[in-house]
Amino acid sequence: MTISIWRYSHLALALISGLFLVLASLTGIVLAFEPMQSAVKPYQPKNLAEVSLATTLKALEVEYDEVLTLEVDANGFLLANVVTFSGDSNQIYVHPVTGKQLGVPEVQHPIFKFATNLHRSLFLKSVGRFFVGVVSFLLCFIAITGLFLIVKRQGGWHKLFSKVQKDYLELRYHVVLGRWFLIPIIIIAASGAYLSAERFSLLPNARLTHDITVSTEDGDMGTKPYELDIFKQVFLNEVRSVSFPFSDFPEDHFEIALADKELLVHQYTGRIVSEQPYPFTFLANEFSLALHTGKGSIVWSLVLLLASMALLFFIYSGLVMWRRRVRNGKVARIQNHKDDCSHIILVGSETGTTYAFAECLEQALTHAGKTVFVSQLNDYTSYAKAEQLIVLTATYGDGEAPTNARHFAQLLKTNPPHHNIHYSIVGFGSLRYPNYCKFAAELDNMLQAHPKFEPVLPLYKVNNQSTEAFQDWSRKWAVATNTALVLPVFKQKKVSLTSVNLRVVSITDINLDDTFILRLRPSKTPKFCSGDLCGFTPKEDGMMRWYSLAKYQGDILLSIKKHQKGKCSPFLSSLKPGDMVQGNIKKNPHFHVPKKVSELVCIGNGTGIAPFLGMFDENQKNIPASLYWGGRNEESLALYAPYLSASQASGKLVHLRTGFSRVATTKTYVQHVLLQDAEPLAKKLESGAVFLICGSLTMQNEVLDVLEDISQRQLQQPLSEFEQRGQLKMDCY
Repeated sequence: MTISIWRYSHLALALISGLFLVLASLTGIVLAFEPMQSAVKPYQPKNLAEVSLATTLKALEVEYDEVLTLEVDANGFLLANVVTFSGDSNQIYVHPVTGKQLGVPEVQHPIFKFATNLHRSLFLKSVGRFFVGVVSFLLCFIAITGLFLIVKRQGGWHKLFSKVQKDYLELRYHVVLGRWFLIPIIIIAASGAYLSAERFSLLPNARLTHDITVSTEDGDMGTKPYELDIFKQVFLNEVRSVSFPFSDFPEDHFEIALADKELLVHQYTGRIVSEQPYPFTFLANEFSLALHTGKGSIVWSLVLLLASMALLFFIYSGLVMWRRRVRNGKVARIQNHKDDCSHIILVGSETGTTYAFAECLEQALTHAGKTVFVSQLNDYTSYAKAEQLIVLTATYGDGEAPTNARHFAQLLKTNPPHHNIHYSIVGFGSLRYPNYCKFAAELDNMLQAHPKFEPVLPLYKVNNQSTEAFQDWSRKWAVATNTALVLPVFKQKKVSLTSVNLRVVSITDINLDDTFILRLRPSKTPKFCSGDLCGFTPKEDGMMRWYSLAKYQGDILLSIKKHQKGKCSPFLSSLKPGDMVQGNIKKNPHFHVPKKVSELVCIGNGTGIAPFLGMFDENQKNIPASLYWGGRNEESLALYAPYLSASQASGKLVHLRTGFSRVATTKTYVQHVLLQDAEPLAKKLESGAVFLICGSLTMQNEVLDVLEDISQRQLQQPLSEFEQRGQLKMDCY
């Protein structure tokens, strides 16, 4: 409930003030350049902390007939109103030691003047200032609610700057930039609101009133200002401004504004006639002005510039996120009535992306002749003819339910099913978070404990919205329910592909596992690495098949399993040395060996060994590398033995552990071998080793469970901690 309040508050405030914020951001970008332009002018040749006020007064007396005022501006430039010996009255920048003129203040550029008026009042004078002040106040709450939402999404304050879960660009960078710029935006908004409140006299009066005691002392009227001790003790970096006495009468005083107080000084004796500290409202106003405008600081002006640009992006990305959430949260087509449907799909999603999977599943089930009803978990009710309940749910923040799934537990109690229903749960999440798919696990436990629900499959977890993983689950579910289920093709992001002509260098015989190794040589030399993907498109269906490749001595090495009813693998298995084949190479940077790595632990099964063969071959620095591999039997390993033996002989592979699942005695899978090495693997994790996993998704999930167990038991840390550090890389299918 709390997260809903924060989210809807954030959205409502943004929609209300959106247009004003766009104008404020655009003008803020322009105005950020003004203080930077002023700060680079050569009007501060001396460190003001080293120059006393007396030194400057003496120099000015020599250079000018009369000095009326002296001001140290935000940039540390010394601005004086003087009367020259020729009788001219000038406002000039002066040298603090010599008193000589350095320049004159420039008239504000028309662009900055226009932007200032638009930024402050929208050209509506007081009415406009009022609206700008209100928008600044609202922006404070928008930024605060936004910061709270990011903290919840990341799993707490201590996770604020951990890696952000991969998602579409607008959502991902809404979070990434928000972590860096929401604090500056809060400062901008709060300072703007404060300045508006001061402008409309909503704050206590900041004016000083001096209590002047009439004194009979006159002093020596021949005393020069620079001879007074007080001016020798005050340095220019402490001074805001100095107003000189209007006349020679002792009753007229120097008015000196310092950083935190204002003084009235007798012009002949130097006695402090009155001293008044500035009230908090005055100091806060000055501080707010500096923070809001950036005057006097190039660095802060640059921060304001970037924050204004970020605010524009937040407005754009926020609208995109809102529209996507609204669009994704709606069922695309007219549905059957819930009580007429045999298959119920309930969705839990914070951003709406899980609905894309629900829509694909709905289409496939409908095509298979099933009646389907799709809704959100918060709308759970009784379903008269339901046979299968399928729950697709994400987990929000630190293991919490998504907003549209928070009421499911209570609804289940008040609307128990009247007949037995089979159920399946697919959890969506990211391994970067310690409570990976926690809410899905809670739902699974809840339904398992209910007498009317029977599980079809164990809880299935999908990492980073992997379409391959979801397809893997759908195949298993189809087998378990005897359903002819074919998912439609997921919309793929456009990626840059490199088309290459490949010559067959060699091809092995097919072993007992129906597996062979194909070595290809590109006709040109495209840039690729072990872990990238090599794709082929069969003429029969025009669908690209991807294989994880090894870069071995400059060639492409593929390990391929021949499927008798397949379209691509039978064709590739029929190639002969010297044949040419058209292929595509796709970069797969998330599965590359990092440039800086202390140790490698490679884990795979079956044909998933392929990229590791290239990684070992390219291990020129002999970084300690281990391989844990699972296959059917010893003959399965024989196919790769020449490559592994060469890597072991050269010191590029130092540790090889295998498990075989089809031997006569015991079935050993690669995850079982990992458990046997729990202690050394924990030490490798702790020391910063990078773990790479390639092979089947079933193997990946089993391996992740084992690594999670090792991490928790041996190191008392969740595996997500190491995933966030980039120590866990996966490419499974």
